[in-house]
Amino acid sequence: MIKGFLFDLDGVIVDTAVYHYQAWRRMANELGFDISEEFNETLKGISRMDSIARILEHGKVSLPEERILELAKLKNEWYLEEVEKMTSANVLPGIQELISQLKAGGYKISLGSASKNAPKILERIGLAPEFDAIVDGNSVKKSKPDPEVFIKGAEALNLKNEECLVIEDAFAGIEAAHAAGMKAIGIGTKENLPNADLILASFEEVKLEDLFKEL
Repeated sequence: MIKGFLFDLDGVIVDTAVYHYQAWRRMANELGFDISEEFNETLKGISRMDSIARILEHGKVSLPEERILELAKLKNEWYLEEVEKMTSANVLPGIQELISQLKAGGYKISLGSASKNAPKILERIGLAPEFDAIVDGNSVKKSKPDPEVFIKGAEALNLKNEECLVIEDAFAGIEAAHAAGMKAIGIGTKENLPNADLILASFEEVKLEDLFKEL
């Protein structure tokens, strides 16, 4: 019996992927190399520091810890410049309607995101009051596919793991959900998310009862 929903943020509630890509690419360019949009896809769902490690490995660049921390701070500043411009218009199609259905049905909802900027983004788009709990990069130590973020999400809602359903757009996020003993709905394609229990292109015109029929 599902009693709670755990939402990823980027690519599920809002699409900030382009902002991340612009900031990561700017960082890579300053280090003398470039990254493609395809490479940027591999960074979805993982933490800022793990993303930097992958980018540096990709560019075959080795840096001291102090410089890495400096770059992490810079990247976040570049990203937040774009976040400050966000409004409710940035909420992806169908999400507001889905949340309304969940609240009306008595379901609990939590955020489960690697982003340390999640609270700020939810405030900017006007959805912060809708969430019963927020578990983000400030409250977890391990990145997806480690299940920590979703395990803590269930705990924050006072639910068992198996009582929670995860909504994700990243392969690593689906893996994290399964590692926590939860089913996961993937937002994307079968090619990108072959491990999802159910795949949707978006939540536009999706009814809650139909979801449960398909899972």
